[in-house]
Amino acid sequence: MKDKRSKHVLFVSYDGMTDSLGQSQVLPYIREISKREFEYTLISFEKPERYAKFKNTIQQICNESNVNWAPIAYSGSIPIISTIWNVYRLKKKAFKIHKKRPFDLFHSRSHVPSLVAQMLQKKENVPYLFDMRGFWADERVDGGVWNLGNPVFKYVYTFFKRKEIEFLEECNAIVSLTENGKKEILSWQKLSKTPKLLREKTLDIEVIPCCVDTELFNTSNIEQSKQFALKSKLGINENSFVVGYVGSIGTWYMLPEMLDFFKIFITKNQHAIFLFVSNEPEEKILTVATEKNIPHEKIKVVSCLHKEVPYYISLFNISIYFIIPAYSKKASSPTKQAELMSMGIPVVCNIGVGDSDTIVKKYNAGWVVEEFEENEYERISTSINLNDTINRTQLIEDAKSVFDLEYGAKTFYNSYKRILKL
Repeated sequence: MKDKRSKHVLFVSYDGMTDSLGQSQVLPYIREISKREFEYTLISFEKPERYAKFKNTIQQICNESNVNWAPIAYSGSIPIISTIWNVYRLKKKAFKIHKKRPFDLFHSRSHVPSLVAQMLQKKENVPYLFDMRGFWADERVDGGVWNLGNPVFKYVYTFFKRKEIEFLEECNAIVSLTENGKKEILSWQKLSKTPKLLREKTLDIEVIPCCVDTELFNTSNIEQSKQFALKSKLGINENSFVVGYVGSIGTWYMLPEMLDFFKIFITKNQHAIFLFVSNEPEEKILTVATEKNIPHEKIKVVSCLHKEVPYYISLFNISIYFIIPAYSKKASSPTKQAELMSMGIPVVCNIGVGDSDTIVKKYNAGWVVEEFEENEYERISTSINLNDTINRTQLIEDAKSVFDLEYGAKTFYNSYKRILKL
């Protein structure tokens, strides 16, 4: 344990540390900041099957960083009721730990944990940082999880939108993933008064995108012999042009449209293959490919551990991700963009998702699809010429300036210090 003079931070994540998101977007920040004068208690909600499989790995990481990990089993079987149960258990655990060793600061990752952060602030005077991560309630609606035609979901949506305003007005610091999201927040007429941190002019809304561990996603770590063996295993030869996708394909990622693009692209490059690095079932992807009349030999699907992802990304010539440009996506920062750019891989993405397209255009990091239609796919497919248009070395340097983990951790650290007046 650290010196008793170190500040005690409660970090609460509704995502589990045994999930890939927790490992890429929570633990790296905590490891960095815990090197300084802050001591962490980390409460996360863990899916039982993943917790049983990976708990020892996460516990070791936490032990090495002197982080007190206090996981809670995630309950999601009954919509709404499960969330209420999760909040109740979080409140009980947070107050119990606070009674033994008081928290100096509550770092609330998203909206559900902020319900308890608000309670601790009001009852125990514990300041909190509202780390928004996006427009959570709107994501539930845009993603089809909450049907506003159902009066129950309509009530819950209204409740969380009201709470969102309260969090913005009452918290001690605000973090947005995107400039686009920040701009949207500041335009809201529902804010009854200017958030106090802005009113007092002590701190602006900080923007920290989903950053990346550049020690892991680093081309200098790629051994040519291992890369060659991987190519051989996958049947990728020197003539192959690899269009890559990395990550899950769930609510937001537009698989049919990405395959529509690829279908046009292979008319321009007969040696192109589409490599999916994903835990999604191969049959799911091949079924859509069949519907698009794309030969199965053009599609390869592999799964791997998070630490192995950089090797697979190193096989890409370009990467693609299309995300539904819904309202809530203004505040989203795709983790895969940081990982790909850090490996020098140009991307094909669409407009309307956080700052993604702005970053691609600003840093000449790839191509932006303005509309999901054949003429647009044709235009971009024709223009793709990596040797002439993309400087991969510069792309890696630019990624460090935008997505570097050390920058993100330092910004959080400085926010902590301002809140606690250190």
